[in-house]
Amino acid sequence: MSVNERLVTTTVVDALGRNGALYVDDLYKSVHKMHSDVEKGTFEEILMLMELQSLIMVYKMPRGKRKAELTKG
Repeated sequence: MSVNERLVTTTVVDALGRNGALYVDDLYKSVHKMHSDVEKGTFEEILMLMELQSLIMVYKMPRGKRKAELTKG
């Protein structure tokens, strides 16, 4: 994992900590403001890794949306 990807992980945790659960698209917009070089595919990979590490949970919502939130504990 590159340094920039680690910064993205920290940004995701900060955004979810401040706002609670967010739609993945809104979370990407928030991350993209701070890290404009992060592409959507890379962002999705980072979310997947964070979910595998039990840092976040991603839920499927109606209309094809997804919502992410920090795990408890």
